[in-house]
Amino acid sequence: MTSSIAPRVESLASSGIQSIPKEYIRPKEELESIGNVFEEEKKGGPQVPTIDLKDIESEDIKVRERCLQELKKAAMGWGVMHLVNHGISDQLMDRVRIAGQKFFELPIEEKEKYANDQASGKIQGYGSKLANSASGQLEWIAYFFHLVFPEDKKDLSIWPKTPSDYTEVTSEYARQLRGLASKILSALSLCLGLEEGRLEKEVGGLEELLLQMKINYYPKCPQPELALGVEAHTDVSALTFILHNMVPGLQLFYEGKWITAKCIPNSIIMHIGDTIKILSNGKFKSILHRGLVNKEKVRISWAVFFEPPKEKIILKPLPETVSEMEPPSFPPCTFAQLIQHKLFKKT
Repeated sequence: MTSSIAPRVESLASSGIQSIPKEYIRPKEELESIGNVFEEEKKGGPQVPTIDLKDIESEDIKVRERCLQELKKAAMGWGVMHLVNHGISDQLMDRVRIAGQKFFELPIEEKEKYANDQASGKIQGYGSKLANSASGQLEWIAYFFHLVFPEDKKDLSIWPKTPSDYTEVTSEYARQLRGLASKILSALSLCLGLEEGRLEKEVGGLEELLLQMKINYYPKCPQPELALGVEAHTDVSALTFILHNMVPGLQLFYEGKWITAKCIPNSIIMHIGDTIKILSNGKFKSILHRGLVNKEKVRISWAVFFEPPKEKIILKPLPETVSEMEPPSFPPCTFAQLIQHKLFKKT
């Protein structure tokens, strides 16, 4: 590791510092909205909807329709939801959590063997967020990023070797999540009055839709009210599914206020990303969200981003979502252009 690289946030966290380096301190106007996450979680007010998926494929049309209506309301009103009865076992989710946690508990020098190198385009592996050149701002986070599906596009050579079951559990989780996404995409298609397989096809189908997993590791922070784990953003993906270790931190910008998501046991959080927002011509939301940190507990989340291929598909509002009253709200673009546009806007 060259000396020009800022120390990993885990090293800072374990060094016993009482105050955080200035690069981590958020701008003044942002600091006003950052509170103690445990206090924030207890607040009343609007709550992220919980969607029970047990009836999503019910034989009984009425029962299924009720489930679809709930999903539609959440997708249009929030663009984020807790999914329960999603069909992925608690045991598998626990194994995924334990495997990721064990990797992050390794000594820094072990993890550095998996380091990514963003400058050379090697984005998979262990990393920290590079400073956004405009603000020089850093986030209180370390992460591990890798493509986990389709099988033939995985590069297992960069996956953690420790713990020994990491590859097995992560691959199985990715396979099951891929099945869950198909169900959700079918349901969202029906909510837009489209044929069931339509959205899945529009984002690349089984062959081309990529699943990128990012394990986000937020160490304890000595001054959590001055920092963010992840700054405010919307996901560029089609869908994002998030597992966490039951420590609060996710905040959503809803009706002009930051709302802290409660931790619901064995749920999976699902975000609708910009890709589906565009295809739906803005009928489905892609919500602005961010991550808070705290000084008592390490927070870990497992985000899987479902991404269309970068160049092969032109993303634009589907003809069925457009009318004279509702003209297209978004110009056609590839997924690569969408990413560029967002990076450009930031800097």
